[in-house]
Amino acid sequence: MEQCSSCKANIANKPGTVTFACPQCGKTTIIRCPNCRKTAAKYICSECGFEGPN
Repeated sequence: MEQCSSCKANIANKPGTVTFACPQCGKTTIIRCPNCRKTAAKYICSECGFEGPN
């Protein structure tokens, strides 16, 4: 099950979800649900500890 990196909600087939590599290390895939994107909720990379959004 894929889940949002911030709120841990299930994002299966949820429109407006984005996935991208960690901006710092590029090793971890960050997944953001539409709600967390809208509210700019923080996420933390499990590989390097990078915190976003900045």
